[in-house]
Amino acid sequence: MTTTSAPASDDRIVELAPSILPCDFGRLGEELQALEEAGVDRIHWDVMDGVFVPNITIGAPVVASCRRYSSLPFEVHLMIIDPERYVGEFIDAGCELITVHAEATRHLHRTLGLIKSLGARAGVALNPATPLSAVEHVMDELDVLMIMSVNPGFGGQHYIESMDAKILAAVALREATNPSVKIEVDGGVSEETIAGCVMNGAQILVSGSALLAHRDNLGQAVNHFHQLATAAKPS
Repeated sequence: MTTTSAPASDDRIVELAPSILPCDFGRLGEELQALEEAGVDRIHWDVMDGVFVPNITIGAPVVASCRRYSSLPFEVHLMIIDPERYVGEFIDAGCELITVHAEATRHLHRTLGLIKSLGARAGVALNPATPLSAVEHVMDELDVLMIMSVNPGFGGQHYIESMDAKILAAVALREATNPSVKIEVDGGVSEETIAGCVMNGAQILVSGSALLAHRDNLGQAVNHFHQLATAAKPS
């Protein structure tokens, strides 16, 4: 993996956002409590519709039913066509950050405005093949720019190394347009890839299979992931 350092002026705190995909859906409440006790920073809900991506996961009622089990921020990654139809439901379910795909909505600017008008923070995700130009003219509406480092739809995939350069370019775009935007990386984030993600500019790391593989020592695993991220931050 290429690990060219991000600009030294990029002062950031790296957050860990575990994906719920590898969780036991029969005991999600307990899983959320365990993740919070282990020291993660937020919970990442992957919502798939079987159309935009070849998989189906959950809807807003599941998120709402789990809200009482965690005090952590909830972010939802809507891998669905026309996400604007469901933005309000997920905000009502307790999600503070709504991330939509640039490829999945016809009117991205309008969708981001809707999210903001309902009191949530707004994020945009870009598939690996989607250029950063897709968000160049909506950066002023963003709180988070998510770089997909795998093709969305399934957990447990390997990090696409060519996304290193895209993360760096995303940092440059952020610095030139809206320095308050956070860069999030989702896909294949593990012990082996954390350092490269952070050195290239990631501020939020989504990890699913690699983190939940350590269920028996979850606190130790979360601490280890945080240590790797902290050690990789440019001086």
